[in-house]
Amino acid sequence: MKRIEKISFDGEAEKLQNEVSGCSPAVIVSSGSLFALQIYMKRLSSLLIFALAIGLSVGSVFALVAVETVAADTPTPAAAKKKKRKKAVVKKAAVAAIAPATTPKVVAVKADVAATTRSKRKVWTQTWDEPTYKDSAAGDKTEGEDPAIRKAAVEALGPYNGSIVVVDPNTGRVLSMVNQQLALGGGFQPCSTIKVSVALAALREGLVDRVNPAHFYSKRSADLTDAIAFSNNYYFGNLGVKLGYERVNYYAHLFGYGEKAGLNIDGEHPGYFPPAPPKNGGMNMLTSFGEEISQTPLEFAAIMSAVANGGTLYWMQYPKDQDEVKNFQPEVKRHLDIKNLIGDIKPGMKGAVDFGTARRARQDEEILGKTGTCSEGRTHLGWFGSFNEGSGRKVVVVVMLTGGAPSIGATASGVAGDVYRLLASENFFKASPPLTPAAFLPQIR
Repeated sequence: MKRIEKISFDGEAEKLQNEVSGCSPAVIVSSGSLFALQIYMKRLSSLLIFALAIGLSVGSVFALVAVETVAADTPTPAAAKKKKRKKAVVKKAAVAAIAPATTPKVVAVKADVAATTRSKRKVWTQTWDEPTYKDSAAGDKTEGEDPAIRKAAVEALGPYNGSIVVVDPNTGRVLSMVNQQLALGGGFQPCSTIKVSVALAALREGLVDRVNPAHFYSKRSADLTDAIAFSNNYYFGNLGVKLGYERVNYYAHLFGYGEKAGLNIDGEHPGYFPPAPPKNGGMNMLTSFGEEISQTPLEFAAIMSAVANGGTLYWMQYPKDQDEVKNFQPEVKRHLDIKNLIGDIKPGMKGAVDFGTARRARQDEEILGKTGTCSEGRTHLGWFGSFNEGSGRKVVVVVMLTGGAPSIGATASGVAGDVYRLLASENFFKASPPLTPAAFLPQIR
C-alpha cells in the first residue's frame, strides 16, 4: 500500500499528468488520485488472480494425494479375498476355542428340533389287511391246464394280488386257475356280482321285466338293462326287499351258493350263504352288495357258465394232468330253468362292457359281464365275471382282486379284457376245440 501511495503522489507523475491533460491544479490532483486508484485496482486484481491460481494448484495437489491415499487403502480383489480368508480363519479359531463349552447345548437343541420335525411328519401306514400286489401264480399246479390260456391269464393278472379262473362253459372244464389257493379258499363277499342271481330270481317271479322301468318307493325309476349295466344298488336293494329272504335264499342255493362248485378238486372249500337276512342293512344289503355271503371265484365261474350256456350248471372239473384232459367227460350238477330269462339280462351285461361299469373290458370280441366292488373288513374287493359271444370258441373268465384302492371291479374288468385280447391275438377263438370224449357228446341246452 505505501508503494502505491508514493507512486500516486509523486511530483513528476503529477507534472507529467498535467502536461498531458492540460487541466487546472485542482483537477490535476483529482485526476492523479483517480489514476492512482486505477493502478491500485489493477494490481489488486492481479494479486487475487495469482492467489486463486495458487489455491487451485494446491487443491489439486491435495485432491491427488487424497485419491492416491484412498487407492492405496483399497485392496485389490485378490488381496480382499486373502483378507477375508484370514478373518474366517481367525473367527474359526475363536469359535473352536469356546466350542467345548457350547457344543453339548447346540447338539441338544438340534436333537430337539429333529424330534419335533419327525413328530409332525405324516407317517404312511397300510390301511388294508391284504397287499395289492403279489406273485399270485406262485405255487400253482398247472400240469392239467391249457398252456396258451395259462400264459394269457398270468400275463393279464400281472402284479395284482388276485385270482383268474377260465372255464369252458359247455363242459365245465377248468382251463386255467391262477392263484389256486385263493380261488379254492373260503370265499369273499360277492359285492355287486350277486345282482346276476337276483335279476334272474326277480324275472322268474315276475317282479320286473327288461323293458319297463321299475318303480319302487320314490319317483326314480330304472329299467333292468341300465340297472345291470351301471350296477344300480337302489334298484337291486329294493328288488331284494320285494323278493324277501325266503325266495332269495331258494334261488341262491339253486344257483350254487353255499356249496362246492368243483368235483373232487383238492383243497376246495364251499362258499357261504347266511341263514337269515344280514344284521347290517337286511335284504337291501344282501341283494345289492352280497352282505354276509361268501363266494369263491370257482363258484362264480360255475354260475356264469350256466348263464353262458343257456342254463346248465356243470360240476367244475380241474384235470390234474394231460391224461385226465384226454379222458375228460363233463358232469352236470343240475339244470336251471332260466333259458328264457337269460335273454333279458344279456343286454345289461353287454351294456356294462359297452358303456357301464366294465368299459375297460371292451374290445373287438363281444364280451358280456358283471362287475362287483366293495370292502370286506379292511380289504378292498374287485370282481368281474364274463363270457364272450360269437361263433367260435367260448370261455368264461372270472377275475377277483383283493388288496387296496386299485382292487375294484373296473380294474378286474380290464384284467379280463386283457385275457380276451391275448387269446384273440393267438387266434384262440377261431380255432377248433381239441378232440376229447366230451366233443362227441350232444350239447346240453
